[in-house]
Amino acid sequence: MEPEVRAYLIRIVNSISIIVVWLISNTTAGIQFGYAFVEQKITAGNIIFYLWLLISTIIFIWLMIRLWKKPLNIPE
Repeated sequence: MEPEVRAYLIRIVNSISIIVVWLISNTTAGIQFGYAFVEQKITAGNIIFYLWLLISTIIFIWLMIRLWKKPLNIPE
């Protein structure tokens, strides 16, 4: 396989793995544990979940920008 293609595919796989981990962690906390749903009133768990969702989204976007901005690591 060409080194350029290999480096690009590795970057794609890294992006997909970061996306999957981010999605699984947030859906597990939100849906499985019920913190995404407000029943009668807003609880501390709801506030913490939505703060975590906001912070993790910012970190996720920052990681994606950082990952795709740097040049490809192509061995000679």
